[in-house]
Amino acid sequence: MSDWSYLAKLLNKVQTHSTVVGKIWMSVLFLFRIFVLGAAADKVWGDEVSEFYCDSKEPGCKNTCYNSKFPMSYVHYWVLQITFVSTPTLVYLGHAVLIIHKEKKMIALEHMKPNGHVVNKPKYTDDRGKVKIKGILFYTYMTQLVFKIFLEVAFTIGQLYVFGPLILVSSFHCKKWPPCAPDVGSRCFISRPTEKTIFIFFMLVVSGISVLLNIVEMVYLLCNRRRSRKKQLAASPQVFGAMPPTTEPAWNVMSSRYGGYPLLPVHAKVNTCIGSDGDHIHSE
Repeated sequence: MSDWSYLAKLLNKVQTHSTVVGKIWMSVLFLFRIFVLGAAADKVWGDEVSEFYCDSKEPGCKNTCYNSKFPMSYVHYWVLQITFVSTPTLVYLGHAVLIIHKEKKMIALEHMKPNGHVVNKPKYTDDRGKVKIKGILFYTYMTQLVFKIFLEVAFTIGQLYVFGPLILVSSFHCKKWPPCAPDVGSRCFISRPTEKTIFIFFMLVVSGISVLLNIVEMVYLLCNRRRSRKKQLAASPQVFGAMPPTTEPAWNVMSSRYGGYPLLPVHAKVNTCIGSDGDHIHSE
């Protein structure tokens, strides 16, 4: 089995940039996939070629029947699935690291200014350095979840298409001609079919759990985003709210005269003059 240490280190960094559900998904990936493949799958499937037997003596009949039953190794298929499913998460990790690096660089440049006053605060990290999934990071995170769901479903359907039935039988009749004998064919036998069938169902169940966790994480992020927007709307002041009532009588009269629109009170002396026609003229 290949060494998974490098991939494990990369995916371990993702835990600091993901949600609680994302950390659970990472644990499922490591414990129930990588660990099981490395510890037991190789031993179970290691004899699939050497212990595969056909009762035909025709040259090449055994290899042809084996290729028809196992077009690809199950272990290699699962390794390919894990690699592809982990790729969107690694892409998100690279994007998150790039954005955080830009923010740190921007804040460092502001600290180097003569006044030393920081105008722009970090948008994607808090005081403890924890990443906040918002803005462009939110859309990147949601996109990688969609891709992981799509890849999991695609590999599950592909497994049924490539390998056929999920349950392995101990023997089957192979009629591949040539090179096997025409009409008669050959009876071929598989080693430990029950144990291998259990592994097949186990990996399918883990794949289904992975899809379920990704869907739960999408719902979790959408609910958190909706909740945070409600808090922002509740905390923000009303721009077009009603102005507080005033105690100025002149202001109230002018406001009611002009359709109820609030007018600023004007404090001025009132001078009384007598015009040429004898009328009193009030000037404010």
